[in-house]
Amino acid sequence: MGYDVSGKTVLVTGANRGIGRAIVKGAIQHGAIKVYAAVRSLDSADSLVKEFGKRVVAIYLDLEDSQSITNAAATAKDVEIVVNNAGVLENANPLSEHAISSFEREIKVNVVGLINMARAFAPVLKANGGGALVQLNSVVSMKAFSDFATYSASKAASYSITQSLRDVLAGQGTQVVSVHPGPIATDMGKKAGLEEIAEPPSLVSDSIWQALKEGQFHAFPDSMAKQIGSLYKSFAESVVEASITEGPA
Repeated sequence: MGYDVSGKTVLVTGANRGIGRAIVKGAIQHGAIKVYAAVRSLDSADSLVKEFGKRVVAIYLDLEDSQSITNAAATAKDVEIVVNNAGVLENANPLSEHAISSFEREIKVNVVGLINMARAFAPVLKANGGGALVQLNSVVSMKAFSDFATYSASKAASYSITQSLRDVLAGQGTQVVSVHPGPIATDMGKKAGLEEIAEPPSLVSDSIWQALKEGQFHAFPDSMAKQIGSLYKSFAESVVEASITEGPA
């Protein structure tokens, strides 16, 4: 069963730049009636508000501040699709001096932030008919890269939580999508040194609306992601997306 963004109200975290900005624009292009641009600095969403007028509403949200997430959910009571795009990347291999501090921050934002988002917005989505929760994970959820070891580990953890949210939220009719981009032309991609192979953020946005419409759990937007996704497909269908319960049958 698919879900169409047309006519819906959407909230996007990290909406002011890169992938988040592309998702806001994509939502509106696909017919969303309103998009909450959830950002840490309200001024950073000014250009989106100027471009789209009342269809974009800036709202304060910081994944490191659980109270801000609670407050956002209390304000955006009409949300039907939540896209948790915001995240942090630290360039740290397992032996780096800053590996532990990097990992702790990435876990706080990329994993704990996701859990807090789900806990705050699940009741809102339920009240509005179920809706959808979209989580931006990464190809490093499935394949660790040593220069981004701690980021890879945090995204593997967020992917695991996303799988559990898929099962938990199914009971209230909420569709969950796990998005796994490869190198994308963003500030984060530049920080990771991936400019030469990075692809447009619009690919991520397009993959989200397609996955929602087709009722897909996984979305693999770009060339690298599609390659990994094709190799992962059999395992995903047989294990991750299968109805396997804990304990003996």
